[in-house]
Parts: sequence; C-alpha cells; structure tokens
Amino acid sequence: MNASAQARMMAGIPAHNMALYHQIRFLVGDPAVFVELEKDGRVERNLILRDIEMDRARRRARVDHVFCPADFTPTSGLSGDRETATAQAAAEFLRQRGIDRVTVDRSLPMIYAEMLRRASIDTTCDLDWGVSERRAKDEQETAWLREAQQVTEEVMRRACETVARATATSDGTLSVDGTPLTSERLKTLIDVWLLERGYTNPGSIVAGGPQGADCHESGSGLLKTGEPVIIDIFPQNRQTLYNGDCTRTVVHGEVSDELAAMHAAVVAAKAAATAAVRAGTTGEAVHRAAIEVIQQHGYAVGLPKPEDPETYTAMVHGTGHGIGLEVHEPPLLDLGGPPLVAGDALTIEPGLYSRAIGGIRVEDMVIVTDDGCLNLNTLPEGLDWLG
Repeated sequence: MNASAQARMMAGIPAHNMALYHQIRFLVGDPAVFVELEKDGRVERNLILRDIEMDRARRRARVDHVFCPADFTPTSGLSGDRETATAQAAAEFLRQRGIDRVTVDRSLPMIYAEMLRRASIDTTCDLDWGVSERRAKDEQETAWLREAQQVTEEVMRRACETVARATATSDGTLSVDGTPLTSERLKTLIDVWLLERGYTNPGSIVAGGPQGADCHESGSGLLKTGEPVIIDIFPQNRQTLYNGDCTRTVVHGEVSDELAAMHAAVVAAKAAATAAVRAGTTGEAVHRAAIEVIQQHGYAVGLPKPEDPETYTAMVHGTGHGIGLEVHEPPLLDLGGPPLVAGDALTIEPGLYSRAIGGIRVEDMVIVTDDGCLNLNTLPEGLDWLG
C-alpha cells in the first residue's frame, strides 16, 4: 500500500483504552498501536506492540499482521522508554508505507500525535470513531454482558438479603452475627463475592437513609431499620472487561407509606421507559417517558433549589446510559439523547430522592432491538427481600 491508501490509527494501552481494546479484542497492559490501511476496497489491520506479546497477539488479536517497535526503527533509533519507542515505531510504520495523513480517534495520547508531527504526518481526528461502532453490540458482546449481569444480580440478591435479614438493635441500627452492619462492611462483602466470581469492583454504592438523597453518594456508617438502602453494583469481568450494572433498594423492617409511594412511582417509571425503548426512538424520548410518570405520581424533576424544603422529592438525573466495556458509555437517556440503534446496551434506572429520608432507585440492563428491548434482569424490584 502507498500514499493513496487511507490510514486510521489508535494507540494506547488496551487494558485501559477501551476503544483500542474493542478494535483488537486483545488484552495487554503495555503500549500498543492499531493501524488500519485501506486501498482499493481491501482493508489491512496492523498491530504494533511489545515483542514478548507478539505470539499471543498473533493467536488472539483481531488483526492481520503483528509487529514490534524494533521492526520499524527510525534512523535516529528507538527510545529506551517503551511508550516513546512505540510511538516512534508507529510513525515510522506509516512513513515507510508512504502515508502522509492519518485519521485518529479522540483517545490518541499526545505522545503519538507528537511523533506523527515530527515525521511530517498530518492527523485528522474522527470524533465518532471508536465510539459509534461500540454501541451496536454483537452476539459475543451481548453474551458477555448477560453473563456480567447475571453475576451482578447474584451478588445483589445476597447484599439485599443481608440487609433484610439483619437484626435490629434497640436503637434501630442493624447487626449481622452480633457485629454492626455498616455500608463499609457490606461493600467489603460485595467486593469479596465478586472477586470470587472473577470480577473487579470499582466501589459499590451502599447508601442508607438520608445519604441516599445524593444519587452518587457511596455511603458510609451504620445501616438502620426502616430506612431505604440504595445498593448499586457495577462490576467488570476480569477477562472480557464487560460490565454489569444493577441497582436495587432494600428496607429492613416496616416500609413507610411515603417510601412505598416513592417506590411505586419509580417502578412505574422504569416500566414506562423500558416500554419506550426500541431502535430509532431517541434517548430523550425514553427519558421523557420516565419523567412523565414521575410527575403523574406527584413528584418533581430536577435538582433541589436552596429554598426548597428538606422534603422536596424529585428525580434528579437522566433515566440511564449506555454500557459495555465501560460502565458509562453513549448513548444517554436524557434530554438531547440521540436515536437508539439495535444492539445498544442500556441501563434503565429512574430514581427519587429526598434529603429528609433518602432515595429509591431501581435499575435494569436492556439490549435494544428493532421492535423493543431484551431485559437482562430477573431480580425482584421490591423493597422487601425476606421472601
């Protein structure tokens, strides 16, 4: 291939750069470069990475050719720094093929851009490359998401049942096996359960009582009877890198009328949003379906104002987001949310939050289809987990 070929390049560490990993489906913790060359309708996929990874990459990576930086040593030689050497080799690879212009994605590290500049290779950034094609999940990705969600649900059930079956002491705090049940203790149990199943966990949310009024408060301290406990678990499979994401709310003991009403509104909003999902509709339309139900139940939408009372109760966030190799991916189910495509993996997670009593959130994961969606969740939605 020569200068008439079209070239695209991604670079970084596949273990952290999910756009790059998605292209090559090869997990490695060292710098790597993916270069796609196209001429006369023929596409050539090339990978440059550390020499000791080449054999494994040839067996597993979704590429045609595998090289190491030493294969493309510039006349000035390669740096002793591994990342710099990989960037130098990428520029030399393109120079040897007569490429003077390359399209890159939004995640390209600056060191690669600098080496391209030094080699007099112009760059153009395609803001959608590495993003849009990740939305429509293929069969393998859907299977990995299903597996991740099943494990997430298994651990969620154990976490909710731990709260529900705890013993309430005279002051209303919960204990398990004679030891106080705190957010920290339950999060540690969740971490261990996930680790035993091959998952890493960036840190679950276990927010009890008024702490749950902040939808992203991770939670701390003692859990108490009669208070809602939001549990949000979003682990990553250590082999596939695909994520689960599930939220349930549990109340130990008696559920107040106020909590029951909030919960009924959230569950109804989730059902309306789920029913609105299909390829071609917009993320905004799905969000509007949810907030319409929230408002029909008498609750507000939007962040509280300073003058609002502590009892102000509202849905303060979007209805959901895309998920895959990262917990938060496009598209958003919110105002301005784009049209959905078949294969989008989405969370549907309306919630209600009150500074006085805390929050209620219930979250499922769905896969968009042409005429609806496939719900990957099977867990109950209720607040009582003793059944």
